[in-house]
Amino acid sequence: MDNIIEDLKFRGLIHQSTNLDSLEEKIKKEKITLYVGFDPSADSLHVGNLLPLLTLRRFQEAGHDVIALAGGGTGLIGDPSGKSEERNLNPEDQVEEWTENIREQIEKLIDFDSNNAEMVNNYDWLGNIKAISFLRDIGKNFSINSMLAKESVKSRLELGISFTEFSYQILQSYDFLKLFRDKNCKLQIGGSDQWGNITAGVDLIRRVEGEEVYGLTVPLVVNSDGTKFGKTAGNAIWLDLDKTSPYQFYQFWINTSDDDVIKFLKYFTFLSKEDIEELEKQVKENPAERKAQKVLARETTTLIHGEEKAKQAEKISQALFYGNIKDLSKSEIKMGFQDVPSYNVEGEDKLELVDFLKEAGVVSSKRQAREDVKNGAIYINGEKQEEVNRILKKDDRLYDKYLVIRRGKKKYYLLKWS
Repeated sequence: MDNIIEDLKFRGLIHQSTNLDSLEEKIKKEKITLYVGFDPSADSLHVGNLLPLLTLRRFQEAGHDVIALAGGGTGLIGDPSGKSEERNLNPEDQVEEWTENIREQIEKLIDFDSNNAEMVNNYDWLGNIKAISFLRDIGKNFSINSMLAKESVKSRLELGISFTEFSYQILQSYDFLKLFRDKNCKLQIGGSDQWGNITAGVDLIRRVEGEEVYGLTVPLVVNSDGTKFGKTAGNAIWLDLDKTSPYQFYQFWINTSDDDVIKFLKYFTFLSKEDIEELEKQVKENPAERKAQKVLARETTTLIHGEEKAKQAEKISQALFYGNIKDLSKSEIKMGFQDVPSYNVEGEDKLELVDFLKEAGVVSSKRQAREDVKNGAIYINGEKQEEVNRILKKDDRLYDKYLVIRRGKKKYYLLKWS
């Protein structure tokens, strides 16, 4: 078997582990079964979920048997880990729908056509639990003192935590026990905020079955400035292309700082050690080229959205950088300018540029509009405008629908005709 632990160490993917030396020795000798769970707390996974999911894929590619668990059952309860207040309990039909969405996203990253991967839903067993039997057979193995000591609970004691969320770690532990009994699953992987839940499962199996199993967490990913990874003005970067377009997804990665890019290449791509070290050398010697960021953006976007969407996102990015707006298709314009200020134009055939810049909110006054045009700060569809008396005509529109205005180097505005 490939020594995947060595690769995980190179990539900085091991944050915590129970008895890592023993786990590594076992993996060297035989293949093991492991799992990662994902609760449907939203209708899509986001980039913060990628690290444990891609780690699961690394184990699969190394020849191990992997299980992806969709938490249709635990998703109805709510995990207190990493939360400062009680979660809202979502309706059962909504959780079921979200579970299916997550299943489809996981299927893009794990090869379930092979014989070493499967998907399970913990609602299939948690939904049939009888309270008395569960409390007698499982609950008796948990000490209240040890449960209170878990960080996910301890951090919530002052503000308050319901019995529902307090019991979450027991349910996740039972998942591990169930998969151990049914699938001989001996390793659970999760984010670093799952350490308490994972070790609770390890302890449960030791108490009930007298067997050693393992837990491993991947790091909590933060940017070099300490900000939470994947958050932009409070908005997550989603894997669902209807929530975060492939172009937005691509831009998220290409804007990675030089301080973070090599770390993220190790975390989120399947490039070899040699390729990553070569890119690290280029970051040091020629950072202005941003080759590492381009590779990171291309690799991650291809991984999530496919090669065609990645090429499209790259094309839009290049067009905006070089001003080749007219090279974009109608759908590419719509995707590339999804987040910029837009203005719906009502039917005029000819429009004076200066008046229009003020009316559309590109500038605050006509005086400012004239100054910007004279100074060469206004571009229409990628072309500099220097005529103050310029008249915008129907022929200026792209696909008879769009006009892209750029003010300065980076401020874009999209004008749309219905």
